[in-house]
Amino acid sequence: MILKKKSKVLSWSDEIFEILKTSGIRQVGYVPDSGHARLIELVRADKGMRAVPLTTEEEGVALAAGAWLGGDKSVLLMQSSGAGNCINMLGMLNECRIPLLTLVTMRGQWGEFNPWQVPMSQGTIPVLEALGVMTRPVDRADDIAETVLAASQIAFNTCRLVAVLISQRIVGAKQFK
Repeated sequence: MILKKKSKVLSWSDEIFEILKTSGIRQVGYVPDSGHARLIELVRADKGMRAVPLTTEEEGVALAAGAWLGGDKSVLLMQSSGAGNCINMLGMLNECRIPLLTLVTMRGQWGEFNPWQVPMSQGTIPVLEALGVMTRPVDRADDIAETVLAASQIAFNTCRLVAVLISQRIVGAKQFK
């Protein structure tokens, strides 16, 4: 699925934003992240969406629960290093059948400079799946739009936890300066 605007192919962040809008997502929790910077910028500029900066990722899980109980859909943006911070909170959502759509930019993969990012990168999928989160890794920018759309549908239509894992190959490896 390729979305076009004024005969220009959109970036993967722009495609995700369009899908979030058409999926009715109104609240976007995020821990500041350069991989999500463009998407966060788009959300902050949209008057129909609320961008909520978080101090920790588990606050985003609580935000998602509150949004759902209040009649809104939300999404949580985070890095793979933040997935480990959410373990107890994810169990609560799973037990209560509160949907969660999370978009995770991966670290510790393609060209990573920081050795501290590697362990959580290797553990992200097994940890999330052990807690009942469906994981959908994406390694090609062309596949992001349809993956986020499908993940959004299954999360909100079936009250499941779904994580789209955006490869570091797409986001780009940070460089040590």
